[in-house]
Amino acid sequence: MNALWVRERRIERVGRTATLHTELGSWPLRGGVVPDDVPVREVLKGRLRVDEAQVQIAPVLDDLYDASDAQLGPTWNGGVPTVAVWAPTARNVALRLRAQIKGSDPSTSRNRSEQACSYEHSVEGSDPRTHVRMTTGEARVAMERGDDGVWRVTGDASWRDAEYAFEVTVFAPSLDAVVTNVVTDPYSVALTLNSTRSVLAELAPPDEWPKPPPRDTHAIYELHVRDFSIGDETVPPEHRGTYLGFTHLGSDGMRHLRALAEAGMTHVHLLPVNDIATIEEDRTQHLDPGPLDHLPPASPLQQRRIGRIRDRDGFNWGYDPLHYSTPEGSYAVGDRTAEFRAMVRSLNAIGLRVVLDVVYNHTPAAGQDARSILDRIVPGYYHRLAPNGYVESSTCCANTATEHRMMEKLMLDSLHTWVREYRVDGFRFDLMGHHTKANLLKVRQQHPELLLYGEGWSFGEVADDRLFVAASQRNMAGTGIATFGDGLRDAVRGGGPHDADPRHQGFSSGLADTPSAALEHAQEELMRGLAGSADTIAYVDAHDNETLFDALALKLPQATSMDDRVRMNTLALATVTLSQSPSFWHAGTELLRSKSLDRNSYDSGDWFNRIDWTATHSAFGSGLPPRWDNASRWRYLRPLLNDPALKPRAHHIRAARDRALELLRIRASSPLFGAAEVTFEPGAPGVIVMVLSGEIVVIFNATPEPTTQTADATAKRLHPAHAERAAAYADGAFTVPPRTVAVFLS
Repeated sequence: MNALWVRERRIERVGRTATLHTELGSWPLRGGVVPDDVPVREVLKGRLRVDEAQVQIAPVLDDLYDASDAQLGPTWNGGVPTVAVWAPTARNVALRLRAQIKGSDPSTSRNRSEQACSYEHSVEGSDPRTHVRMTTGEARVAMERGDDGVWRVTGDASWRDAEYAFEVTVFAPSLDAVVTNVVTDPYSVALTLNSTRSVLAELAPPDEWPKPPPRDTHAIYELHVRDFSIGDETVPPEHRGTYLGFTHLGSDGMRHLRALAEAGMTHVHLLPVNDIATIEEDRTQHLDPGPLDHLPPASPLQQRRIGRIRDRDGFNWGYDPLHYSTPEGSYAVGDRTAEFRAMVRSLNAIGLRVVLDVVYNHTPAAGQDARSILDRIVPGYYHRLAPNGYVESSTCCANTATEHRMMEKLMLDSLHTWVREYRVDGFRFDLMGHHTKANLLKVRQQHPELLLYGEGWSFGEVADDRLFVAASQRNMAGTGIATFGDGLRDAVRGGGPHDADPRHQGFSSGLADTPSAALEHAQEELMRGLAGSADTIAYVDAHDNETLFDALALKLPQATSMDDRVRMNTLALATVTLSQSPSFWHAGTELLRSKSLDRNSYDSGDWFNRIDWTATHSAFGSGLPPRWDNASRWRYLRPLLNDPALKPRAHHIRAARDRALELLRIRASSPLFGAAEVTFEPGAPGVIVMVLSGEIVVIFNATPEPTTQTADATAKRLHPAHAERAAAYADGAFTVPPRTVAVFLS
């Protein structure tokens, strides 16, 4: 177990007597107390041991070098830049600077590939400057260290749009050596192509375009930038898959988003759009798998061809952040800042506010890896370390530690950049339960106007508040920051996201066909979800796991007609849209979106992730989904993908779309969908009767038979948004057709 240096004069996880070994000498410890004559700030710059154990130093750095109020990264005053980086354990920091070429376009510079400026480090032997590879036109500028551990340098006007990086000489525990790393700025606001260098850009303030008016409740649409337009032939080819794809208001995609907004959708949630570690930003280098539409519906060939190029095809969800505060370059044609702002402005213009999916819980790498930025500047600080000294990786990658003051500051400062420079309207926090509750309360305090929500899952080293009070489901109630409600999701879909057998049924996937204890439990859980609050996000599908249509394909009896599948898709969406909580749809769920049964399409390419905004074609039967995440389930998937009756036709897709738009109109028609006193009548197995403040009755009939129900309410009139008029009120009772939701008004 590592020793833990927690304050200037205190080390924990040590015996009653121990010895502190440093490069400047050794000192005896009594009860972990560091003697007064130990030059703490100096010994923190080198190798540390307590007896034979390594020492973790993050808490003592917080104690000695609190730079929470410092301005980091590039700042400008009268056209003159200052650059600052927090590196308290560094022996030296210099700025590597390459001036902008006279007469060139700065926006092009921010997207230029400079292969000569690759990430680099060298192990110190004598003078670290002799181990730095210099490139033509690049200068080395000394920086001055402050008492707060921040290194600063002020330049002049000629530095504008120069490329830069930090040359950091620091002890790296992972190599047990002093190294000189050349690292980009964690606070970068502009970057060269593929993030080889930061760029000293002074971002002009964004224009003050009008924002959509606020709504009483929130309806959120989760969308991936590349998915949105990469296959939209009404978008110019050079803009497909980019921020500028959103600026063509007459495109099929934007017309669809406008229709959603007019019906009641309030926000578009964009999957990660900050600088991503795994996507090639030079779009001319992207590879294509070739034509796939001629291959059989359950063939393994499609995924095999995609697998060969998946690291070079331009597609990834993006949950591997490299720089937190700069837009991703692969989605840009030219100036990524201007184009990102144009995207937000266009979405606002059609009535949609913008939420960003942010990933502050991990980085793609730690240690001396080329993709490790933070850990090559302050080794051992920014990541959460296990007691044995290894970087925790329960999130998937190198877990960050926002319980440490300067990692929290990086997150807060980055969020402020997105709000100030890009005028976004909210944030969704990936794996929010790996942050502290205090972290998120600071975000809420600083941004009271924003929509904030996240994944409150409790697992890994932070489960059950083992390390701190976490931003988990149970802890965030009443904070104004919502968490995703997996209870409603699982009750509606059936089973859970990690089931080995994906056929477990839920309320809207066949369980209601026969009364059972499992159905009773699902209805109870669903009623809790329907009566939820603003503290919970109501959803039945998202980018993770199968789409709603694919889940129904796996769970409903295979002989279920496509008309009934459309009804069940609508019924499932209704549980979300007509609940008291903010509603959340995965893009295309209203179009019966299929990913050919892929359970995790993060790296499955455009083929498995495509959306047809014309509501004409389904991607069901596009081949067996990629082996790397689905092979163990192929035996369940093959017979379904081979069944042509499970592939919806255009009239099915359009019917599903129209019913979904009706749900949005119903939600938007009354503030009671979000602010009602909710009660439930007895109903029946497979039938839920929900009453909102005695004025609105909502009946969910998941059974294959019509149902007749009563309710203590003034409602007697079928909601006018319902195009399907088979539901009715007569003689004091409501009659609702099979597999149908119906809403009645006073």
